[in-house]
Amino acid sequence: MTKQSLVQAAARNNAEWCAVMSRSHGLSSSFGRQAWSAPVRTPLYYPDAVTLVPGADRADLLARIDTGVPGASVKDSFADLDLTPAGFQVLFDAQWIHRPASAPAAAPDLAWGVVDSPEMLRAWALAWDDGGSNADLFRPELLDDAATFVLAGRRDDGRVVSGAVASRSGHVVGISNVFALEGGSDAAWPAVLDAVYWLFPALPVVGYEHGEDLNTAVRHGFEAIGPLRIWQRG
Repeated sequence: MTKQSLVQAAARNNAEWCAVMSRSHGLSSSFGRQAWSAPVRTPLYYPDAVTLVPGADRADLLARIDTGVPGASVKDSFADLDLTPAGFQVLFDAQWIHRPASAPAAAPDLAWGVVDSPEMLRAWALAWDDGGSNADLFRPELLDDAATFVLAGRRDDGRVVSGAVASRSGHVVGISNVFALEGGSDAAWPAVLDAVYWLFPALPVVGYEHGEDLNTAVRHGFEAIGPLRIWQRG
């Protein structure tokens, strides 16, 4: 696959994960030729639209979301839109990342498993939230989606201390929500990549990161393949 096709695959994968998360909260959404979108505000941290092709039509995109609510946001998957005339500001820039299908470079220190019960999902969400107030973001309905795998790294006593979400679509598996209670994402990636290798040994891994998390992903075998931009309406 070319970098352009990998970026499009990553954008589609991410949009499908956003649709799953929205559906778990009882929200409908739809895929068009140029973008995925939801007509009402999506869950916290999730955009109201994700562009799927370069040069998406701005007016059509904005007509499909509720720009009147605080925090309305768009994931500009190719960093090629100007949404400032519509009252949006750049929240942050990031890079799509790609790792070829291969065994992980480092052996994980933790046992990993796929979350398979509401109780285990709650434990995972509390670890992901790490004392915040947003653990309810991850609802049991996520477990009903056959393409979504919530990965948990656990200590010998069973306590969840790291994790991520793996989402399969097409010919890639997307990774999001990477966390570790100790050691940051450097501590999480070995277990996550080991889990992905055993679940999907022939699939490349995609996702997006920015800042130090992007540097960490590169250390674990990822390559930055293209820019994206998150826009938010104030």
